[in-house]
Amino acid sequence: MISALSWIPKGVAKAVPTVAQPTEEELEAMRAQLEAEGDGDDDEDSEPSSSDADMDSDDAGKDETVEEAVARAKKVAASMASSRAAAGGSATAATGAIEAAMKELDMEHYDDSGDDDADVINRVLGTSGRARLEYAEGEPDPYLQLGDDDSEIEDFTLRPTDLIILSAKNEDDVSNLEVWVYEEADGGGEANLYVHHEVLLPAFPLCLAWMDCDPRGDTGRRNLVAVGTLEPVIEIWDLDVVDSVEPLTTLGGVDTSAAEAAAEGGEGGAAGDKKKKKKKKKAKAKLLPGSHEDSVLGLSWNREFRNVLASGSADCTVKIWDLVKGACEHTLKCHTDKVQAVAWNPAESPVLLTGSFDRSVCLADARTPQGDPARWKVTADVEALCWNPHDPTCFLVSCEDGVVAQYDARKGKGSAALFRLSAHDKPTCTLSFCPAVRGLLATGSTDKKVKLWDVSNNTPQMVCAQDLNTGAVFSASFCGDAPHLLAAGGAGGEVVVWDVRAHSAVAAKFPAFAATLPTGPPAAADDD
Repeated sequence: MISALSWIPKGVAKAVPTVAQPTEEELEAMRAQLEAEGDGDDDEDSEPSSSDADMDSDDAGKDETVEEAVARAKKVAASMASSRAAAGGSATAATGAIEAAMKELDMEHYDDSGDDDADVINRVLGTSGRARLEYAEGEPDPYLQLGDDDSEIEDFTLRPTDLIILSAKNEDDVSNLEVWVYEEADGGGEANLYVHHEVLLPAFPLCLAWMDCDPRGDTGRRNLVAVGTLEPVIEIWDLDVVDSVEPLTTLGGVDTSAAEAAAEGGEGGAAGDKKKKKKKKKAKAKLLPGSHEDSVLGLSWNREFRNVLASGSADCTVKIWDLVKGACEHTLKCHTDKVQAVAWNPAESPVLLTGSFDRSVCLADARTPQGDPARWKVTADVEALCWNPHDPTCFLVSCEDGVVAQYDARKGKGSAALFRLSAHDKPTCTLSFCPAVRGLLATGSTDKKVKLWDVSNNTPQMVCAQDLNTGAVFSASFCGDAPHLLAAGGAGGEVVVWDVRAHSAVAAKFPAFAATLPTGPPAAADDD
């Protein structure tokens, strides 16, 4: 499933992403793991035999050991490959590279050479535990470097016309970020959408916020994303680095130094003490100062104050972070239940909107974080929030009962909604305004529908409804650089991009907008 997605602005991503190099610590850990596996095999082979049948069994076990050693060597070679760099060439090229490495290892003569598992590992990783970065011919190791082949580099290069989408995905208990590239149709051809590279995540992703602020304090723009997961930590990942194994930095989370110290202190206890500890419940991990204490459900980056990030959590709090300091500046306790969504105002940068499962929406000011925020009650648990970019004093709220309502912050706390509509029969999980057309709103729901609305003049009218074959829709967003494109994702696990101009109802309602469609008159899309 895709839990969240976001467009990345043009001109920010590197044309050719950097391929992460394995560190000495990573290679040493890999070597230790393989040596441990080898020791396990030696223990099994050292068991005495008392008959010819047992000798035959030992011979079979020896053959299995050889096969396992070969398999482990292949695993090491494959794990050191830059998976996306190989994808830029072809699967055949990657396979050939691994076979070349296996030929160098000469595993077919494993028994003749007399090498043990440690020797095999050293031949792969080097006697010092570090990978050999150069071949004898002086060429870069293809497992660690993007090849110089022109076709590989060309396929891996992001073009100025490419539109990039970032999605948070979980499938078969594997969580990752996917960087998608969308190539618009040119000259009557078809559009193209594909995954450029992925970033593995350690926990289930729930929300994300793209940002360009460098946590190191550099003034230049970066291509980064903040990710909230089921864990009480916010991870900041560099999207211009392929095959990275750890985030650029983190906000909050477990205090690893305290955990390591506690583990070391516990090792020296007596056996009796250990038995007593086993009877006790597992101690809760100590968190860093200012950290959330539960899952991070919502994130919002402040585009004006670029070092500021807001987060909402299942611990019922809202936190405002300084990315450069890497610390929580303020904690807002304006809700009594999980905080599902947060959103900075696009015109008044210090103003923050928050929505919770306590069926309320709050309006806070970061300049007076301890002040009493304005509050509005809504009909059900809050699912999503957004500000109206064409009227930035107004905000929309969608709820678990499918209702969408718009409020004007100028009317004060508790004021009546400007309008309220039953957008879907099931939870309305996502909201997005088209940046180019006043009043054009997209909503997505677990009823598998994406609907377009005209909410101008506070008299909402449905323009069209579309099943994009994403399953339950959890996230949808219009593109800032190409506002006719709507990306959506959900239970189906795939990103879908819809050119809304191609729908006849959109053409009829917004003729000037639909006239920009380069492929002629818009084609009708099927409503369900």
